[in-house]
Amino acid sequence: MDGQPIPVIIDCDTGVDDALALLFAVRHPGLDLRAVTCVAGNTDVDGVVRNTLTVLEQAGAPDIPVARGAERPLLEPARPAPVHGVDGMGDLGLPAPTRTPVAVDAVTLLRQEILASPRPVTLIPTAPLTNIALLLRTHPEVTRNIERIVFMGGAVATGNATPVAEFNVWHDPEAAAILLTAGVPITMYGLDVFQQVVVDSGEVHRLRASGEPGTRLAGELLAHRPAHQGEPTQAEEAGGLGDAGAVCAVADPQGITTRLLPVEVSLAPGPTRGQTVVDRRPGPGESEIHEGGHERALVDVALEVDAGRYAKLYLETVER
Repeated sequence: MDGQPIPVIIDCDTGVDDALALLFAVRHPGLDLRAVTCVAGNTDVDGVVRNTLTVLEQAGAPDIPVARGAERPLLEPARPAPVHGVDGMGDLGLPAPTRTPVAVDAVTLLRQEILASPRPVTLIPTAPLTNIALLLRTHPEVTRNIERIVFMGGAVATGNATPVAEFNVWHDPEAAAILLTAGVPITMYGLDVFQQVVVDSGEVHRLRASGEPGTRLAGELLAHRPAHQGEPTQAEEAGGLGDAGAVCAVADPQGITTRLLPVEVSLAPGPTRGQTVVDRRPGPGESEIHEGGHERALVDVALEVDAGRYAKLYLETVER
């Protein structure tokens, strides 16, 4: 590393854990958040824009451009995630933002910011990948100035939207399949590590008591994100970092263990649609021997995470 901040762009569907990711990105000195683009996912795209602007305002962020993107997946209808509340942000009753989005759409802003950056950009999608797919298909020239794409999505083992599919990939499987053909290094920060990084209840309580709006917001958001899926627990319980872990992985890549593995997205209708099929076998099997293989994207798949390290990093950063 040369000591200069990493230029990053976050593409998000700001619910609770995307908001945690934005708070971290704004405050980490090693990251230069150049833009935020919004896509339908946890809630509708206009709600995502509103939530994103609100978080940046509460965090005291500089004037970072925010753009509205796709309001539905490439083929499917939009299917929001009720776990994030009616407003997508835990129904915390936050004030409406005074900031406004830029006049251009998300794909245009992505192209402008990527090509204008003096250093290659790291893209961090923490949402369904519709905007990214549209960007790659419309402006493939951007890949020459993309260092890496670190996306929160997919799962090696167990899904959440279905038994095998993670929500972001399940919401727009075709877009995820397009992402895998980007031709740049890709890291998959999937559910296998996503669910492990937890801030304990004492720290959540301390953040919620802060007099600084951004720090306090981080505590309120964590209190709404119980560490274990299911019914919301008491407000003072531990909270999972979720999407914010993918941004931690950009700031501190030594905190995850990855393997370069073939990955493809199941696009067929039925119970496996949206599954990220990660091939961890040491060699070809009977299918390839008898039928011949087909080319699959090689992706750095996160298999392990130092959960304590990222929880500590997150706290140190949002309290800056």
